[in-house]
Amino acid sequence: MNTNSVCMNCRSKGIEQFLDLGRQPNGNSYPEIVEIAEEPTFPFAMAVCMNCWQVQIEQFPSVEKMFSNHPYVTGLNFPVVQHFENLAKITCEKFKIDGNSLVLDIGANDGTLLKIFQALGMRVLGIDPGRRTGKLAKAAGLTVCETFWNETSALAINQLNLQPDLITASAVFYHMEDIHSFIKGLKAVMSEKTIFMAQCVHFLDVLKKFQFDHFYHEHTMIHSVGPLKNLFKIYGLRIIDVDLYDIHGGSFVIYVVKDESPLLTRSSVQEIIKKEFDEGVFEIDSYRVFASRVQENREALVQILRDLSAKGKSIYALGAPLKGSTLLNFCGIGPDLIKFAVEINQFKIGKRIPGTRIPILSEDSIEEAPDYYLILSWNYLEFFKKKYSFFLKKWRKIHHSSPRGLDN
Repeated sequence: MNTNSVCMNCRSKGIEQFLDLGRQPNGNSYPEIVEIAEEPTFPFAMAVCMNCWQVQIEQFPSVEKMFSNHPYVTGLNFPVVQHFENLAKITCEKFKIDGNSLVLDIGANDGTLLKIFQALGMRVLGIDPGRRTGKLAKAAGLTVCETFWNETSALAINQLNLQPDLITASAVFYHMEDIHSFIKGLKAVMSEKTIFMAQCVHFLDVLKKFQFDHFYHEHTMIHSVGPLKNLFKIYGLRIIDVDLYDIHGGSFVIYVVKDESPLLTRSSVQEIIKKEFDEGVFEIDSYRVFASRVQENREALVQILRDLSAKGKSIYALGAPLKGSTLLNFCGIGPDLIKFAVEINQFKIGKRIPGTRIPILSEDSIEEAPDYYLILSWNYLEFFKKKYSFFLKKWRKIHHSSPRGLDN
């Protein structure tokens, strides 16, 4: 276990726990039934730095164990693919990144984002430690280096005389053991023209919408723009622009350059930081209210499921995402309340949701729909409403009321 006794951002010792989620397994390690008895669990508590207001996990397992066989496949997530297409276009237009530019994607997964940039005429290179997804990327003809991004791997890129015009890190800029090494690596390969673009879950949305299931062992940190601005400044880097998106339940995209870059810092940066300040991100009382509401929501969800089960209603989980493992384990929900989870990801089908023993079935194998679905990937609710419109129509016909089964 890696223990964060100091802040991962400013290295202050003034961190305070605000939510204990109990002992939980690695939510992205899906066991088969024979492996359940050997499934390890780890402490799982979230803390905030009282100096810089960085949010981080207190302890986490080895990052090598968490990411070497990572089961998430970007290309199976239709809303994310659509978002990537839009994000690539916006980024290239905003900063005039043209054809033949070199794009380096950190956390390339199956190469979905790289393929989009490649289709725009750019040269592409990926970095990702995942063996499973790396095979998918290579099968698509992409070059993905099987390693973590840090100062050491950045120096290896330098040895190849590669200097990227754009470095991307979508939903991975909080998956590291040492963010300082990550940023030192960025600076080592960046020129005055290089732009680093990172997309992160926005802690402001987590805080205001009580999205505690964004916490899991892989998310060693959850970011706000304010603490990141100060961290980049230490290394002679600056955030020049911030965009907000609804994807992932609320996220931000930051664009970072070297201090000597001619690109000007836009007003969006300070506007977002002011919003974080106004909404209580930098006040400890906000975290205490958050923790209290999370406890209340846990009790309410369990009671709803128990009431439905007592009435003989069948309930399946729609999807088996990592955030679902956090939710189900924290709430103590197992097969007695959720009979199955349905999935399209080949790396999860036939296994169990970690810690819960809930079987994961192929979506195509379900011959009869349940009375209710509990959507664990609630951040894609609108997509699921369209995909499962047949289920909603049937539900309304039978029950004559709104589909509460789609509420998170």
